[in-house]
Amino acid sequence: MKKKKPLTRSQNMGRIKSKNTKLEIYIRKLLFKMGYRYRINYSMLPGTPDIYILKYKTAIFVNGCFWHRHENCKIATFPNTHEEFWEKKFRRNVERDMEVREKFFEMDISVITIWECEIREMQKNEIYRKKYLETLKNRIERVFNYCEKDISIQMKKNRNEEKYK
Repeated sequence: MKKKKPLTRSQNMGRIKSKNTKLEIYIRKLLFKMGYRYRINYSMLPGTPDIYILKYKTAIFVNGCFWHRHENCKIATFPNTHEEFWEKKFRRNVERDMEVREKFFEMDISVITIWECEIREMQKNEIYRKKYLETLKNRIERVFNYCEKDISIQMKKNRNEEKYK
């Protein structure tokens, strides 16, 4: 039996998809089941949102915690090699995300960011998934509010309140 050669770092990184990831498909299926119709990877808008719900003028980004630096997330680790390169790359990703959010604000389009860790939690925990989808539905169908925090922050607040009840 032949031994396979180990992949180089470049080959490994080249295999990471940016569109139609399993997480995106999972969210799209849930949204479709909820009755929403949407465009995927809508290139007419800045930042090419993963999902765009035209009826509600809502752009949804499904972000990986590692690449987009989700705050206080255990998935958002920092590589030990080439630290300068990674720091610059991550900083630019976060800056780009903020620039895109501001452009959407100017266009009166609401932005929802769904993080990888939230989706993983939804896949494991049925109660969390139901609460998250209810919050997501309220956020999609509500009037746009730029100052509103991410759903993940709202869900953490709800989870902490439940501990003390």
